[in-house]
Amino acid sequence: MFWRWLKNYMPRGLYGRAALILILPVLTVQVLVTVEFIQRYFDGVSRSMTSAVSIEVRFIRDTVNDAADLDGAQLALMRIASPLEIAAKLPSTNVPVTDRTLWTDLTGSVVIETLRDRIPEALVVSLDDRSLVQLWMTTNYGPMQLSFDRSRVSASNPHQLLVIMIVMGTIITTISYFFLRNQLRPIKRMSEAAAQYGKGRVIPFTPTGALEVRAAGMAFLDMRNRIERQTQSRTMMLSGVSHDLRTPLTRLRLGLSMLDDADAAPLIRDVDDMQGLLDAFLDFARDDAGDSLAFCPPRDIIQGVVADAERSEQQVRFIAASGFDGPVSLRPLAVRRALDNLVTNALRYGSCAEISLAVTDRTVRITVEDDGPGIPLDSREAAMSPFVRLDPARNQDRGTGVGLGLSIVADIARTHGGLLRLGDSARLGGLKAELVLAR
Repeated sequence: MFWRWLKNYMPRGLYGRAALILILPVLTVQVLVTVEFIQRYFDGVSRSMTSAVSIEVRFIRDTVNDAADLDGAQLALMRIASPLEIAAKLPSTNVPVTDRTLWTDLTGSVVIETLRDRIPEALVVSLDDRSLVQLWMTTNYGPMQLSFDRSRVSASNPHQLLVIMIVMGTIITTISYFFLRNQLRPIKRMSEAAAQYGKGRVIPFTPTGALEVRAAGMAFLDMRNRIERQTQSRTMMLSGVSHDLRTPLTRLRLGLSMLDDADAAPLIRDVDDMQGLLDAFLDFARDDAGDSLAFCPPRDIIQGVVADAERSEQQVRFIAASGFDGPVSLRPLAVRRALDNLVTNALRYGSCAEISLAVTDRTVRITVEDDGPGIPLDSREAAMSPFVRLDPARNQDRGTGVGLGLSIVADIARTHGGLLRLGDSARLGGLKAELVLAR
């Protein structure tokens, strides 16, 4: 449960995770050094030095208490305090109420604690002056004030260690970050090239970086080149198949034209069906390499499809457009073919179709809705598979097909780094097909 909760707050990007891996050990080492070194070393040194000074303070106290009167006590205090480099005042006035120390004083509390443990007669210890220790204590002749240099009870400037650690840690982290960024930049460039290739865009990419990253980059280039060669081979093969199959169909059509109309009509319909099946298969299997990327307004493509439908007296409407209205990078012919298939599919099983457009910073979404019977939820994934016909779900009396229309659209969406989503139309009650293309 804890790791699942912690995972939600972990960086998602490669830079963030690498920075966390880099910074976390540095911070951990600094914290450990601070706790172990300052708490043990500085505290121990401060206790030892304060204990040594407390011996001199007790000697002064005992000497003052052993004097016969106040004048003798002051005389003895002047005689022994000066050689010990301790300023003394007896009796002292204006004694503070409580101990005083600065919040930035790392060893002040240790000094005060040690002085009170070693000198039970101590009244107040003041450390508000970084360079001076002031101690008030009781004697037989009233409060006595002692002042001595702070360096005698604690190591000088212990905060300098923290400053040095923070500065050096920052410098090392900064250097490591720039080094790490240079190591991660080739990975980011390769991921960008792979993402763009998934959208049908080939961008220049040269493997750089460490040996492992170079190997991954070379593997990506080899894979991309093999895909391009296979695509070209498939295109050449399909061109030959298209030519070889269309020629005998044309000869059959010419031969049938010499027969009587009554005898030739059924055979001509069969030839037309074969031609339609051949065109559908080639449309599904052909490559989009001939359709290069171009900047084109999606609205123009939709309006062209709507205009063609209106000339055929079909009920197709372009109802709404939102978002960016300018040109975007896509394959115009492929998108037009996908939209034609969606509209044809909508009119085959319904009486009308409505098209809407939404362009965002990341996607282009074209929605086609119809008033047909729709597709059941459990059959929508299968409907986008090639050569699948959903006879129970759709009215096959309205037309014929081989089950390639939606699969062609889904394939075109994938070449643009997008997808095809099927749902229910809230406006018309039929099928809602969303063609989502990545920008």
